[in-house]
Amino acid sequence: MNLLIMGLPGAGKGTQAVKIVEKFGLVHISTGDMFRAAIANQTELGLLAKSYMDKGDLVPDEVTNGIVKERLAQEDIKEKGFLLDGYPRTLEQAEVLTAILKELGLKLDAVVNIEIAADKLVERLSGRIINRKTGETFHKVFNPPADYNEEDYYQREDDKPEAVKRRLDVNIAQGQPIIEYYRAEGLVHDIEGDQDIELVFEAIDKVLSNLK
Repeated sequence: MNLLIMGLPGAGKGTQAVKIVEKFGLVHISTGDMFRAAIANQTELGLLAKSYMDKGDLVPDEVTNGIVKERLAQEDIKEKGFLLDGYPRTLEQAEVLTAILKELGLKLDAVVNIEIAADKLVERLSGRIINRKTGETFHKVFNPPADYNEEDYYQREDDKPEAVKRRLDVNIAQGQPIIEYYRAEGLVHDIEGDQDIELVFEAIDKVLSNLK
C-alpha cells in the first residue's frame, strides 16, 4: 500500500503518520529524512542539495524530485509500500510524483487528508507559552501550568495568533491545489482531525483497512 498524508500544521499529521506506519508496516518517507540520508550517503543529489542548504538557499524542485525518485526506487519500498509525508509541497511536485511512480511501476493508493478548521488550529498553535525561568513549554488550553501568571511566561513571536494565522494561510494556499489534484483522481480520504487522537486513527484505520 502506497500512501500520502496531508494536513495543516497542528492537525496531528506527524502523530498519525507514526501510527499508520506501525499498523501497516509501511516505510515512512519524510522530506527531512530523505535529505539527511542522501547527504549522509553522499549521493550526487545529496551533495548538490547540501551545497544549496549550506548557502541558506532553497533546494530547487529538480533536486528534491530527484532525491524522492532515488528513495522510491529502493528495494524496501517495493517490499513494504510507503507513507509519503511532507512531499509534494506544490502542484508541480505532485505532477512530477505521478510521473516518477509510473516510471517505477508504482501507484498511489490513497491520500489521507486530516482536516481541522483553521480557527481551531490557531487556538492549538497559538496557545504555546514558555516559562521564563525554566524554559518549560506549556499550552494555555491543553496543558496549562498550575502556577500560571503572565509575568513568568512568554510567547515566541511565531507562536502569536497573527503569525500562526499567516503561516496557516500560506499552507492552505499551497496545499489546496494538491488536494484538488488528488481529489480529481478519486484518491482523497478526508479525516476529521478535531477529535481524540485515537478516534482520528480509528477513522484512518477504517479507510485503509478497506483499501487492502
